[in-house]
Amino acid sequence: MKAEKIILGIDPGTNVMGYGVLRAVGNKAEMLHMGVIDMRKESDPYLRLGKIFDRVTGIIDSYLPDEMAIEAPFFGKNVQSMLKLGRSQGVAIAAAVGHSVPVHEYAPMKIKMAITGQGQASKEQVAAMLQRLLRIEADEMPKLMDATDALGVAYCHFMQQGNPVSDTHYSGWKDFINKNKTAVRLENGLVFPLVKSSHFKK
Repeated sequence: MKAEKIILGIDPGTNVMGYGVLRAVGNKAEMLHMGVIDMRKESDPYLRLGKIFDRVTGIIDSYLPDEMAIEAPFFGKNVQSMLKLGRSQGVAIAAAVGHSVPVHEYAPMKIKMAITGQGQASKEQVAAMLQRLLRIEADEMPKLMDATDALGVAYCHFMQQGNPVSDTHYSGWKDFINKNKTAVRLENGLVFPLVKSSHFKK
């Protein structure tokens, strides 16, 4: 009997964060659910982060994923956007690691390439291909493509089965800290971010 695996995909965002859940059995995958965490009505950036943590935790508790795949921040964005996006990504990762869910990180181009064969594919092209691959009914397609982007991250991870699975992998807190020594430090059991002035140089 082929083992079943539940994969949670996350498309990080500071205004809207997408999520998608796949069930994989052997070489077949089906969508269980996809949606968004909408934070546009919340003006406080820290309360937004709290909402991300609570919602991702709730999704993990509901679907009990075996693994989480998350899109890496795109380094073409400006410094302030990168910092905000990095925070939202970090909070989602923290929710997964806190539940002992292994995390895999993928670059945007790798995700698009895995689904459409084109690293510069548009959101619309990714959504259309996922609809075809996963046989999603038209009325099940979301209005916000952050959801299909997240489903794409999960599907990209599914496609990597049997191969090196991700650009970056975190198996737990210690592993996360060891692989991000220039960004965080551990002191008295607490994780602290490191911010260097060189990060703000143009």
